[in-house]
Amino acid sequence: MKYTELPIPEHFDRKKADSVCRVDYSMISELAVEWKNKYQILPSSKDKKKTCLFLIDVQNTFCIPGFELFVAGRDQLGAVKDNIRLCEFIYKNLKNITQICATMDTHRAFQIFYPVFFVDKNNNHPKPMTVITAEDIENKRWFVNPGVLYNLEDVGAEFLKNQVEYYIKKVSEKGKFELIIWPYHAMLGGIGHSVVSIVEEALFFHNMARSSQTDFEIKGNNPLTESYSALCPEVLKGYDLSKIAVKNVKLIKKLLSYDRVVIAGQAKSHCVRWTIEDLLEEIKKVDKGLTEKIYILEDCTSSVVVPGVADFTDSANEAFLRFRREGVNIVKSAVPMNEWGKK
Repeated sequence: MKYTELPIPEHFDRKKADSVCRVDYSMISELAVEWKNKYQILPSSKDKKKTCLFLIDVQNTFCIPGFELFVAGRDQLGAVKDNIRLCEFIYKNLKNITQICATMDTHRAFQIFYPVFFVDKNNNHPKPMTVITAEDIENKRWFVNPGVLYNLEDVGAEFLKNQVEYYIKKVSEKGKFELIIWPYHAMLGGIGHSVVSIVEEALFFHNMARSSQTDFEIKGNNPLTESYSALCPEVLKGYDLSKIAVKNVKLIKKLLSYDRVVIAGQAKSHCVRWTIEDLLEEIKKVDKGLTEKIYILEDCTSSVVVPGVADFTDSANEAFLRFRREGVNIVKSAVPMNEWGKK
């Protein structure tokens, strides 16, 4: 099939990129069918070259200003602009995107990286962005909140105490991030957990136009470990070598089955970066040459920047340069897909 880019449908309103609104599924369904007929868009099952658009945590909690962990980037509108470009990419490349897979960071109140999990000697919880170290636990600056135990299934008090100490040491050894107490975000059932409205609308339009259902993948809901990567939690085993979490082997196999995997989402410095790190590790186990099938939309992802507090931009950019050296394709969303890889 000859490569063609499609126009942007008139219903797309880029001004809504920074807001939460209801998607009119009935209307979008009708418009998508009209679009399919007008531009002779075939079902995704007919694709000879299979392309997966892999979206990392494109949720309100990370992408809408004023929400809990808005990914601002250095221009302070990072994720908003990223999602405008992402939606335009989806609409223009409907014919060439076989399936969209979207991860959903998913949390409940009693998880190891939330304030309620710990207390000090006065029964105060740590403030968001507090770093808890192994020394903090050993010196009894912070304790596991006794109330946590009631909310965890099949976990005893002794195991929980030992596991928390083990976990904090383990994540520090990995050299990724220390245990950070995050603001409550991406709470299951809450509005922050939802996919950004304009992206949700684009996903549904793709569903209807290509007869291809979005694959939503839940990540981050294990109470005893963080999950920056969509493919593998930070820690898989307990202090006693018992299994506490597992890799998402099914998703890894699915991604590797595609001819092309296009990656975007939030945040470049955190979940996007570490998902790619894990994906490359899995690829190396099979065939290093498969890195050539990975494409990153570099203008559809931003780094965590909190002015005066933290800026992860440089470390993320360094990681992306390393990805490029390892064979990953770093591309712009506005460049036609048939021109990717051309000098």
